[in-house]
Amino acid sequence: MPNKETSGVVVSNKMNKTIIVIVKNPVAHKKYSKIINRTNKYYVDDPMNECNIGDRVKIQETRPLSKNKRWKIVKILTN
Repeated sequence: MPNKETSGVVVSNKMNKTIIVIVKNPVAHKKYSKIINRTNKYYVDDPMNECNIGDRVKIQETRPLSKNKRWKIVKILTN
């Protein structure tokens, strides 16, 4: 089974070798059918400290790297 991949925007790079990425997932409301943006926050491994706030990145699920870190960067899409 391949690892999950998704893309999102970097909102924090204050930690060493770790960034926080927010992924927005548009979902229709069950009753009213209005589109709502659900957001998930992921702690992502950034071994070279190369990402900046506002970058769009592609991330991939991986084995647990720390207490919260379960994702790694595949590639930086835009700076």
